Amino acid sequence: MEIKTIIAIAIGAAVGTIARYSLNIYTLAAGYPIGTVIENLVGSLLLGFLTGFFIHHIPKDWLKAGLGVGLCGGFTTMSTLAADTLLIYNQMNVFQSLLYVLVSFGGGVAFAILGYLIGDKAGARNNERKVARS
Repeated sequence: MEIKTIIAIAIGAAVGTIARYSLNIYTLAAGYPIGTVIENLVGSLLLGFLTGFFIHHIPKDWLKAGLGVGLCGGFTTMSTLAADTLLIYNQMNVFQSLLYVLVSFGGGVAFAILGYLIGDKAGARNNERKVARS
């Protein structure tokens, strides 16, 4: 792996992690792990968008890794989702914890698909503009 790719992943992960931490601090007073839900849904949307967009615009490997693995990987969190699920189960009930899991996973897949469709359309439109200018 190239050093440029490792650096891009590290920078992306740092930015994603700081954004995730900030969102969690901001939403802490809600008494429900809404920050984790937002992080995972927005991260899924962004990764879906990047995937769709990069079909039309092949980026450098370091950029793709920095945004996908680094930024999206640093922003989203599976371990916190798992811990929050257990916390909700212990503090609330099984229904609330199942609802949390369903919203997180189902919403994550739905947002990834939505992001992909938006990214694909944006990438195709951008290609059309380039062709029209030529």
